[in-house]
Amino acid sequence: MRAAALALSLLLTPTSATPVATPVDTDHFHHYVALGDSYASGPGIPTQNGTPPGCGRSSANYPGDLARWLRVAHFTDMSCGGATVPQMTTPQPTGNGTNPAQFDALRPDTDLVTLTIGGNDISFGEILTTCGTLGATDPTGTPCRDHYVVNGDDTLADRVNRLAPAIDRTLATIHSRSPRATIILVGYLRILPPSTGCWPQVPFAAGDTAYFDRTERALNQMLGTRARAAGAHFVNPYLFSITHDACQPADRRWVEPLRPANPAAPIHPNAAGMTAVAGLTWLATLGAR
Repeated sequence: MRAAALALSLLLTPTSATPVATPVDTDHFHHYVALGDSYASGPGIPTQNGTPPGCGRSSANYPGDLARWLRVAHFTDMSCGGATVPQMTTPQPTGNGTNPAQFDALRPDTDLVTLTIGGNDISFGEILTTCGTLGATDPTGTPCRDHYVVNGDDTLADRVNRLAPAIDRTLATIHSRSPRATIILVGYLRILPPSTGCWPQVPFAAGDTAYFDRTERALNQMLGTRARAAGAHFVNPYLFSITHDACQPADRRWVEPLRPANPAAPIHPNAAGMTAVAGLTWLATLGAR
């Protein structure tokens, strides 16, 4: 981890994560397919491109950065906001067009695949809405945790555990369709700190910020375990975003709060966060050789 942190620090400035020197890597990967949800697609980050527009796909998302750095001859970005595991194999209707099944882009000669998935499968959006709404009822308590933990059973932890077999099947299908591909499963940047939050930027009750953070860490841990079991590589941006969550100052954060100061969707990565994830994923491609 020290080597990765040092290499990443050479790529990024201390605050904004703007590349100091763009990595250039040629003649290794030739057909790169990017798969995943909004933490891959980059809604709200300029410049929005791709079809359908409803996917919120940015040319400055981490797959776009990575493709430019690798200078791949063929790059297909299938990522789409709101995607879940089923959308890997079935079309996804959006508010503005339909995204084809993401696996349709995989070919036998595909040699690099990145995937960010799982947040929507455990209903991150619902959790954020529920915690934000309940926060107003008991600002100093744990109303969201009390909502999801019933008779000692943590329903969000159960969601994470139930998702694991679907991640296994997803990785196995990628390998079967593109047997030559280096597969990199990419986790999630830290969204909220593990203790004190930042009301009203993110209106969680005082005790619920830590609960949400624990759920996110559990998701990333599960994804890493399943990636290693499948022989894939795992990138965990959380570890490198400890001081860059949505509660940090605008010039430092990699994830925006409910009212973004940097161009991005609320509670989503901004361009700096995407560049950081791209840098970590680029380092993973070096380790895959």
